[in-house]
Amino acid sequence: MTNKIEFTEEANNQIIRIISEQKKDCYFRISVKGGGCSGFKYNFSFDGKIEKDDVLFNKTVIDSNSLEIISGSVVDYQKEMIGSSFVIKNPQASSSCGCGLSFSV
Repeated sequence: MTNKIEFTEEANNQIIRIISEQKKDCYFRISVKGGGCSGFKYNFSFDGKIEKDDVLFNKTVIDSNSLEIISGSVVDYQKEMIGSSFVIKNPQASSSCGCGLSFSV
């Protein structure tokens, strides 16, 4: 599996919009943490620095451990009546919970 992540146009536009609203220069960080109802969960945050094990995708950074788990994924931004959020379509996830933020591999 390659360390490739795809971003939809909607996700790219939203990342650029949010970063432009920040008061400081920063990156959009995607990480995978232990937890949630299925074992792992996605975490989205902003970070002003890039660590040595981070991989940079335009203005998004992902640490190498998280990248192994989400490699091959598509990052999307979806707007729905109940709210808007980033969604990761991860081909490595064997199952996920109803909220879409927690998954297992």
